[in-house]
Amino acid sequence: MKQIVAIKTGPKRQKEDGSDDKRQRVDRPNAPKHPTLKPHIHKPGEKR
Repeated sequence: MKQIVAIKTGPKRQKEDGSDDKRQRVDRPNAPKHPTLKPHIHKPGEKR
């Protein structure tokens, strides 16, 4: 029987009040600090 192994991402982020922070995106005021994603160009013959 095979064993399923999950990826552990590390400790959960916490808010200033100590509860778990569930946000996984950048807020608008902090957006200028984070670069945008580079456009992905597909090679000829590659699926999209």
